[in-house]
Formats: sequence, C-alpha cells, structure tokens
Amino acid sequence: MNEITLFGEKQVRRVRFHDEWWFVIKDVVSILTESVNPSDYLKKLRKRDESLSDVFKGGGQIVPPLGMEFDTAGGRQMLQCWNTTGILRLIQSIPSKNAEPFKRWLAKVGKERIDEIENPELAQERMKEIYSAKGYPKDWIDKRLRGIAIRQNLTDEWEKRGIETRKDFAILTAEISKATFGMTPSEYKQHKNLPKQSKANLRDHMNDLELIFTMLGERVTTELSEDEKPDSFKKSEEIAKKGGKAAGDARKSTEKQLNRTIISKKNYLENSKNKKLK
Repeated sequence: MNEITLFGEKQVRRVRFHDEWWFVIKDVVSILTESVNPSDYLKKLRKRDESLSDVFKGGGQIVPPLGMEFDTAGGRQMLQCWNTTGILRLIQSIPSKNAEPFKRWLAKVGKERIDEIENPELAQERMKEIYSAKGYPKDWIDKRLRGIAIRQNLTDEWEKRGIETRKDFAILTAEISKATFGMTPSEYKQHKNLPKQSKANLRDHMNDLELIFTMLGERVTTELSEDEKPDSFKKSEEIAKKGGKAAGDARKSTEKQLNRTIISKKNYLENSKNKKLK
C-alpha cells in the first residue's frame, strides 16, 4: 500500500513492504538537503562516501535500497526506497539541520506502525482522520473503509491461489469491474473525467452505491474462489467474471427499481468545494 505522509509541510512517499515502511529516498534527500535535484545530490554523495555506495550495492549488514512502484505525474514509475535502518544510515552521510528532527520523525512513524500492528483499529482511525480532513462525510468513509477490508480479503485469497504480480491483480480487478459496471477501472476514471495521469484512487471518487456494488463484486469473487479453489490464473479470471456478473446483475436490478443509472460521472475533484459526493 503506497501512501504520502508529511514531514512538516513536505511530502514523503512510502510503501509497506515485508511489514515495514520503505521511504522514497529522493524525498528524504530533498528534505535533508533542500536540493532542487535530490537525485543528482545522491549520485555525488555516493561518489564521496564509498562505504555508503557499498551499502547501496548490497555490502555490509544493511538491506540495500529496493525499487518500488509509485503513481507519479508521469505515470507508474519505479522509485528507489529504503527502510528505516537504511534511511538512518543515509542521514549519517548528509550534514543537515533537519537530521535530528527527521530521526525523531522516523521514530514516531515506526511507533505508529507498531501500535497499529498491536491494535489494527488504530490504522482505521488514522484513515478516517485522513478522509475526514479531505471533507468526506462519515457514512461514505465507513463504506470506503469496509471496501478496503473486502479488497484485502480478495487479494489475500488471490495470493493463496498463486496470483503474485501486480499486472495479474490488475487484470482480475478489471474483469470484476467490467462485469459490474461495464467498464474497466481506467475506462471508469475517464468516465469520471479524472486526469489521465492522476494519482487518484478511483474508489475515492465513487458515490455510496458505486462503492457498495464494487464491494459486492469483490466479496462474491472471494466467496467463489474460496469454494472453487482455482489452481490457475485462467480459472481465477473466470471466477472474477462470475463475481462481477453477480454484482452487475444486482446493479441492473437496482437501476430498474430506481429508474436511473447508479453510475455517476461526478468525481471528488468536482465536489471538493461542497465536500460531498452524490
């Protein structure tokens, strides 16, 4: 799960990997050095500090940086990330007035993660606060968090069936979406007029009913997969289509009763002034 967190007013991108936070290195370098070109600064730093360069190559006892995928203004990109231990090693090589404050910030972030592992409800509360600060109403937030839990159950089930790559996850998700709404997620983003290279999560721009039928398609897919125990990607793909169809049939029945479509072109960007999705 990729996230943006804040050090003061500056953004630090991070991702969960092996149950720990990995931070985008150039974001950290930018904060510590206030450089307009953190990538170039890092290259020069590695030339000056041979021991740091060795760590980057996998030498010593510290796990080297890893490339992680992030949504950026230029699309999906691999960015170098490092865990807390690695970032602390990096700080040693950068003279900065922000070094000590950043160390304290890292400790706080680590403690929050430990607390969330011991009490998962804290993670939900943190997400509620984030969505609330963006202006989403409480009833929408409750549905959104429930949808996240259902999505996690589905991805856990797919992993049990041997689905591993992000590309395969995306294909299966697209099959559920097509059967539920008649559109893939990328087509749905276009339908809602979201910027083509937007980092926005489509589900953050769905209304209540769109979220509900998204959850239904994914929950039914999970149930079918648990029952049928597919042993190939092709079988999982067929199950995804069936799960999506169940939600799609329910959507069409609902639309017939309401005498209108539940698929909205509205997005949160359009509603940011009144802080409400309808």
